Amino acid sequence: MPGPDFSHERAALSEGFLRIAGVDEVGRGPLAGPVTAAAVILDPRNIPEGLNDSKKLSAARRAALCEVILASAQVSVAHASVEEIDRLNILRASHLAMERALAGLDPAPDLALIDGNLIPRDLILPARAIVRGDAVSVSIAAASIVAKIRRDQIMWDLAQQFPGYGWERNAGYPSKSHKEALLNIGVTPHHRRSFKPVHNILYQEE
Repeated sequence: MPGPDFSHERAALSEGFLRIAGVDEVGRGPLAGPVTAAAVILDPRNIPEGLNDSKKLSAARRAALCEVILASAQVSVAHASVEEIDRLNILRASHLAMERALAGLDPAPDLALIDGNLIPRDLILPARAIVRGDAVSVSIAAASIVAKIRRDQIMWDLAQQFPGYGWERNAGYPSKSHKEALLNIGVTPHHRRSFKPVHNILYQEE
């Protein structure tokens, strides 16, 4: 299957949009840590080669591409906290992170290409939702790479403060060792209490 290309962006440019941001988030599934979103406006004359869905790239390739993206594109990264995830729900928190990432671009984009099938409800600029956007749009693919790198860095840092959960390896996702650590060590302030495995442990403790 061919990788993402610039066709969605080219179509928008032909409609008169000048600054087109790809937006993606990382971290809906983990039991711990924030959800992270990135918004990226690529330079049509200088699109990095090899952009793809971050999940399809090796860690080394993601890191190298992230450096190229940061050097050649306009980038904004934002987060929604564990507290916001628990209070709002993970979908709304993901959209909040996307809204914040877009708000961090200056000057603002004319159009946002959003990965997924929903447009964040409080977005105040024109937007289009693209299902599996990171597989078809280079702008969204670039955003997925930056968001993945930034969130992994956060989880690596948190792993140094809270050893034993394997966050430097699993990024907070519910691996077998992470779930075992939850049972053996307990729940940290960075665990999402609204997520069932964490919620169940807290109720067992009570």
